Amino acid sequence: MRSDDPFEVIPAIDLLGGEAVRLSQGRYDEATVYDEDPTRVAGRFAAAGIRRLHVVDLEGAKAGRPVQADAVRRIVAAVGGLPVQLGGGLRTLAGIEEALDWGLDRVILGTVALRDPELVRKAAAAHPGRIVVGIDAREGRVAVEGWLEASERTAIEVAKRFEDAGVAAIVYTDIARDGMLTGPNLEATRELARAIGIPVIVSGGVARNEDIVAAAALRNDGIRGVIVGRAIYTGNVDLEAALRSTGEGSEPS
Repeated sequence: MRSDDPFEVIPAIDLLGGEAVRLSQGRYDEATVYDEDPTRVAGRFAAAGIRRLHVVDLEGAKAGRPVQADAVRRIVAAVGGLPVQLGGGLRTLAGIEEALDWGLDRVILGTVALRDPELVRKAAAAHPGRIVVGIDAREGRVAVEGWLEASERTAIEVAKRFEDAGVAAIVYTDIARDGMLTGPNLEATRELARAIGIPVIVSGGVARNEDIVAAAALRNDGIRGVIVGRAIYTGNVDLEAALRSTGEGSEPS
């Protein structure tokens, strides 16, 4: 990783029942619907000047297979070539191939990274630069199956398995912070990023623009991006200002 690699502010769209929602701490019974049309949300984000969009198939994460294929395809079409990454329910090589055929730039593998690391290696070899490992942790332990089950593995243990696999990035989510607007766990994310040679994207808990600036200040430690969800929808984060603060957006004229 070079110190001049770009830092990305990545808005998130979580899909549930074909709508754009946000969960609190991964609890499906606490979903807030922000827009019935996710493509409308995606279009707004694209117009702001983002470099990448993060999409999660929440039902797919629970089912173990992609569920929101139609919604994902519509989002990809709506943003006109903007890189889109998808997580949720991708646990077979066939499923990964199918999802990439929808026009996605990258797919995120979570549960399968813990359960079948060899599959992740095969996918990364077949699709260089298009496989991301998602590591979601609660109290330092990795959670799987749409965050419904906890394992005994630590985030660093899991990440180190993929040091030589050719994955594009690690998305690290602190579940206790996710959707709570309490600030991201930058300490744990920085510890992870320093322990591995793979670019790390911080996720969970971003509450304000200052959180994004603080994450971007750690790019030399290996943190290369931040995923922002609820804080954009509530207005706590000004996306265009966040993009400018990290060098992505255009300066006001």
